[in-house]
Amino acid sequence: MRLGLLVCDHVHPDLRSIAGDYNDMFAELFSAFGDLDLVEYDLTESRFPSSVRECDAWITTGSKRSVYENEGWIHGLADLVREFARSDVPFVGVCFGHQMMAHALGGEVRRSPNGWGVGSKVVHVPRSEPWMEVEGWRGGSFRVLNSHADQVDKLPRGAEVLGSNEHCPVSVMRLGPRMLGIQGHPEFVPAYSRRLMEVRRGRLIPETVVDAGLASLDDPPDQALLARWIVGFVVQALEVHAS
Repeated sequence: MRLGLLVCDHVHPDLRSIAGDYNDMFAELFSAFGDLDLVEYDLTESRFPSSVRECDAWITTGSKRSVYENEGWIHGLADLVREFARSDVPFVGVCFGHQMMAHALGGEVRRSPNGWGVGSKVVHVPRSEPWMEVEGWRGGSFRVLNSHADQVDKLPRGAEVLGSNEHCPVSVMRLGPRMLGIQGHPEFVPAYSRRLMEVRRGRLIPETVVDAGLASLDDPPDQALLARWIVGFVVQALEVHAS
């Protein structure tokens, strides 16, 4: 399976010794899936696919940018997401991409009234979907690393919330059988999350929020589970199309 990685940002060079750039983090996230070929498109350099069918499915990285900024490549991603919505090609939006799903398709994104969401957070899943039913998951909730100031405030028409918490009510959403949004960062590792919070302490993120975020890292994220969910969602979406 060819999975197109839409790169929407890069790790600061000073932090790349921890886990590499974002493409490296996603490659590691999916490393257990030997038949998955990750193909990179650096949108920040205006390297867009010529067709949504260049890959079997698509996924985004996160970004420090906001989906409502007036930037050429950001508008280009919005157009691409609308094209995904009109097609039968699966799309998974991570963080920035999750927000872009809402922004591009009629929902709304704004600064979170709860401030920055950082560290390891529990996301509650009231009802599991078939692609979530994997060995080792007992249901009810999962943990994921976060780093976001914006969040989805209004769902696009037809979208359904699959996961939420007090800080971010729309933590996971699905739009139809082929579009999935995840506000958290399945690809982040705790060491990178820690360093990112420390770098932003007192400058972008209040010190008390950083302290709480660092303390939350004692509870590890469910990285392997989320990787299996993403692949499972994509495989199911492809099977629905094939049938």
